[in-house]
Amino acid sequence: MKFLGYRRPDGSVGIRNHTLIVPNGRAAANLGVLISRIVAGTKIFVATNENGRDPADRATLARTLRGLAMNPNVGAVLVVGLSRNGSHEEFSEKNFLEPIVATGKPVDTVFMDECGGFDAAFALGVRKARGLLIAASRARRSEAELGDLSVSVKCGYSDTTSGMAGNPVVGKAFDRIVAAGGNAYFAETTEVIGAEHLVAARFTDSGERAKFLAAVARVENEARQLGQDIRSINPIPANIAAGLTTLEEKSLGAVSKSGTSPVRSCLLYGERPRQRGLHFMDSWMSSSVIFLGFAAAGSVLNIFQVGGGSFGKGYMMPVFNAGVVAPVLFMTGNPHTWEKVRDDMDFSAASVLENHASIHDVSGKLLEHICNVASGELTRGETFGMDETVEVFLKGHCF
Repeated sequence: MKFLGYRRPDGSVGIRNHTLIVPNGRAAANLGVLISRIVAGTKIFVATNENGRDPADRATLARTLRGLAMNPNVGAVLVVGLSRNGSHEEFSEKNFLEPIVATGKPVDTVFMDECGGFDAAFALGVRKARGLLIAASRARRSEAELGDLSVSVKCGYSDTTSGMAGNPVVGKAFDRIVAAGGNAYFAETTEVIGAEHLVAARFTDSGERAKFLAAVARVENEARQLGQDIRSINPIPANIAAGLTTLEEKSLGAVSKSGTSPVRSCLLYGERPRQRGLHFMDSWMSSSVIFLGFAAAGSVLNIFQVGGGSFGKGYMMPVFNAGVVAPVLFMTGNPHTWEKVRDDMDFSAASVLENHASIHDVSGKLLEHICNVASGELTRGETFGMDETVEVFLKGHCF
């Protein structure tokens, strides 16, 4: 199975061709936003302020911004800042700019202290952004293999159909992408509790397995410190109303979206993997958090596999561009959800339950749709000209 993608100088393959403006710190965000408003067709993501954060959170912020710039869906990058080395070591030229330049894609910079202040930086930034946009537009799609893809999945508003149809269909598709040499990502540390032993058994490296189990234990301990037992407060009311009764039951359905392939690594939020294959990312459950982290890690397409909840009632959650540079593909295995909001959905796996279609056959259809989107077909969310408020997964304290 093949698709038409943008092959980058570092060998990665994108499915979109964005020009991204990246501030090397929150203080330069206004400069980047103004440039992006003037230069039509550019994108920007503004993260929370790194000042007053602990080193781990500063590293997460820098890793996320840097990772977005390195994503294969980005064809050109303009880095803007107060100075070339930012305000912290995590945003220094060596740690932030050089890895972006190393991708080989067109990269340029604008730093206020090098060009005489904000006004001069703004004028120079507009000129450079326009040049980068034109350079990126010269890229052409070419034929790529299934194994060139890097895709990710989050499930949401889980119900009984999630574990019976939607998630297993994604999992089977992931198995085929990974077998072809591609990357696949799944996440949600809270959503594996009760089934963590099954996921842990699939890790190929004992050190990565230990990191995964430590992440699960951390989430449970944090809940206990707040006087909560996460196994009794999750599933959420929407899950219970949809037929799920325990966290273990919910987790068994949730982990099925990862398929059956060996798990290569347990990634930090926004961390890029060191080898191809299936990867778990330590993250919170929010879609606006997870999709951003996936994109920073290199995913070119986010899949949102939903059950019932608000979707079954006839309205859709606005996570249109939560991946910033990586589109979101909405799908469901729930026939009622598909019937009520099909204009907002990209793919249905409901035939598994309605017509007794095999998970293997429906996963093949999903792969065909993924390849169509990878070749340029828009997702439903991409047709809306709005960006959701997106958050970075931070765990530390502000000082």
